[in-house]
Amino acid sequence: MASTTLSKDYNERIVPALMKEFNYKTVMQVPRLEKIVINQGLGAATQDKKLIETSINELTAITGQKAVATLSRKDISNFKLRKKMPVGVMVTLRRERMYEFLERLVRVALPRIRDFKGINAKLDGRGNYTLGVTEQIIFPEINIDSVSKMMGMNITFVTSANTDEEGFALLKQFGLPFKNEK
Repeated sequence: MASTTLSKDYNERIVPALMKEFNYKTVMQVPRLEKIVINQGLGAATQDKKLIETSINELTAITGQKAVATLSRKDISNFKLRKKMPVGVMVTLRRERMYEFLERLVRVALPRIRDFKGINAKLDGRGNYTLGVTEQIIFPEINIDSVSKMMGMNITFVTSANTDEEGFALLKQFGLPFKNEK
């Protein structure tokens, strides 16, 4: 199974490197990747109900885990939106599936982006990172001929790091190609 390579790599290479870099006294202080959340906001889904179904199928194919529709919390008349209408799709990956997805993202999907020069190194202040992807076709699981509408997604890496510096070091060790090194 391909996913065990990254989790094994984390335990054998990344943990000792981060312990040395940040002078941690115990292995439990080393930040770890807790989950990866993939989210697709579909504002156009209020007019086109089939869009949600298509997105669920695409995200399920990309991640290997069933995607769920996210529902609106309140009515907004300007957007023709009613409470509990589907407005997005999301998946939360943990453990082996998370490592498997991360490996496919870094090794296969990101290099397929046209004129790719790296991703921005802006974390959220708590060691978490959100990557915006503009087209779902960078993933090889998606058949380009069957795509009706180009849809982007947000991929959020949730870490146990306390600071951005620690989170950045962890994600850099996992092989995320940041362009502006700190």
